[in-house]
Amino acid sequence: MGTEKILVIGSCGQLGTELVEALRGIYGDSNVIASDLKKSDNPVFEAGPFETLDILDEKSFREIVEKYKPTHVYHLAALLSATAEKMPEFAWKLNMDGLFHVLNAARDMGVIKRVYWPSSIAAFGPNTPRYNTPQFGSMDPTTVYGISKLSGELYAQYYYNRWGVDTRSLRYPGLIGYKSAPGGGTTDYAVSIYHDALQTKTHECFLKEGTVLPMLYMPDALKATLDIMHAPSEQVKIRSSYNLAGMSFGPEEIAAAIQNHIPDFKITYNVDYRQQIAESWPAVIDDSSAREDWGWKPDYDLDKMTADMLANLKNSY
Repeated sequence: MGTEKILVIGSCGQLGTELVEALRGIYGDSNVIASDLKKSDNPVFEAGPFETLDILDEKSFREIVEKYKPTHVYHLAALLSATAEKMPEFAWKLNMDGLFHVLNAARDMGVIKRVYWPSSIAAFGPNTPRYNTPQFGSMDPTTVYGISKLSGELYAQYYYNRWGVDTRSLRYPGLIGYKSAPGGGTTDYAVSIYHDALQTKTHECFLKEGTVLPMLYMPDALKATLDIMHAPSEQVKIRSSYNLAGMSFGPEEIAAAIQNHIPDFKITYNVDYRQQIAESWPAVIDDSSAREDWGWKPDYDLDKMTADMLANLKNSY
């Protein structure tokens, strides 16, 4: 694997930051090129090359591909669920045109061997079964983010079928990590709640009690992402996007897990527009295809994640 060159687009977000760090551990600092609209002050980005890139600028993107000749591209730049609802036209443009620029470069330039692009549980909708959500079934997303993710899945599959572009994708549930601040997502309460537990011992949740959503701890998200990218092509049988699951819980369950460590922690509820988004998403996901095709298996459950989150965040406060 030492000969691979990796380009990560949108590398300064929650997933990108940790992915760059993990990839540099595997391939060496100089072989992993981080890129984003602007450089974050995270020390991770000092260790190897960083390029300022707006993925909507196709010419600049192709110049970076010419310069570094990356064999693997991880394309993470996107506008997330709650943020995208505020700027629907721009969200569509960024999420789709950015993907086309990557897929077309992979098709045309003869350098990029594999493209990773994340999808999301947002690609599902109100007519998808919420419990035991199947790999294949009704998908009728109600958010711009979800519509762009479903469209992207179909285009990834199309580029694979028509031009042999080696596309790989995972439908992420909510991602929980301690290394970066919560973003603009509907599942991000599950990150904020740990910060609040340590800072104020109280959390006001924007989802109501009993709102079960699928979640994944960041080390497991990284593991799944690297596993699918490192899997032999013949094991990647689904080229739209794989269902991926770690655990499912509601706000009261995560609060109870925190109370095992911080007994006087309290949760209150003040429901907002994100409740409607959450109710259109799956609660428990069937990821048996990922388990069977390339051996996916998560390491963390709610209690193990909670202990790890609190232990790591304690250092910040």
